[in-house]
Amino acid sequence: MNAPAVRISAAVKRYGDITAVNGLDLEVAPGTFLGLLGPNGAGKSTTMRMLTGQTRADSGEVEVLGCRLPAESRAARAMTGVVPQHDNLDEELTVRQNLEVFARFAQLPKERRGPAVDRALAATRLTDRARHTTEGLSGGMRRRLLLARGIINDPRLLLLDEPTVGLDPQVRQEMWDVIGDMRSAGTTVVMTTHYIEEAERLVDEVAVVFAGRVVTRGAPAALLREHAGEQAAEYEGTAARRAEVEALAARAGLPSRRTGLSVSVLRAETMPADLRDLLGTPDVLRRTTLEDVFVLLTGELFQ
Repeated sequence: MNAPAVRISAAVKRYGDITAVNGLDLEVAPGTFLGLLGPNGAGKSTTMRMLTGQTRADSGEVEVLGCRLPAESRAARAMTGVVPQHDNLDEELTVRQNLEVFARFAQLPKERRGPAVDRALAATRLTDRARHTTEGLSGGMRRRLLLARGIINDPRLLLLDEPTVGLDPQVRQEMWDVIGDMRSAGTTVVMTTHYIEEAERLVDEVAVVFAGRVVTRGAPAALLREHAGEQAAEYEGTAARRAEVEALAARAGLPSRRTGLSVSVLRAETMPADLRDLLGTPDVLRRTTLEDVFVLLTGELFQ
């Protein structure tokens, strides 16, 4: 009962001269919602492909729900739901037919397929679109259909690869609601995302992935406390002014990061009085974010 839902140990995956995953270690406890954050090329999607059995690690071990991959990939897939980053729906089929076909692929018994399709349609608010062909759906509805397909087998583990990319705020909120319901029901969820708000709002833990390995992990609030503090003071100005702010902050032992045409001094709540006098009143005083943590750890901006 205490075995991890996901276990990756010392995994390496190379594509020619490129090492996409480089000694990755990752465990996810049952019922946990884990967000994988990182820039493009960090190894997040390759990690997800290893968990779905689409890609085989060159070395290391991968286990999903107690099943060793790739040897037991079929058993793992029967208990796993996947929402891919890229749309691969069948254009010629209706919404319901797409789900019916996938229910067969998921090895659901015949008597369970109809009810499973109905539940997935209702959960993703697509019941009234069941007879529409996929070709005529909006981008948001297509993403919802991908999610419906991913949950049709009532999975114990749900893998989401950028599930809300490109969606408007209203549709993204609808997706969050469905994913949140799955999480509340005890489903283990692993999600890659570039959206800071998405991670801060939904996940129990964040794992920051960079250069093919996890560089830090923890609850969002804990990561903020450890790396960025509570407040960020932003100072605008010329390149020379920004460099001066960075140097003064470093001399005082405070982390800083570039934010557009300004510099954010983190842990601003601990700023000593003499530094406040030197820097003057900040142009913006804001709460720190996971993006601050990410840039501090990797030197990269979300893309």
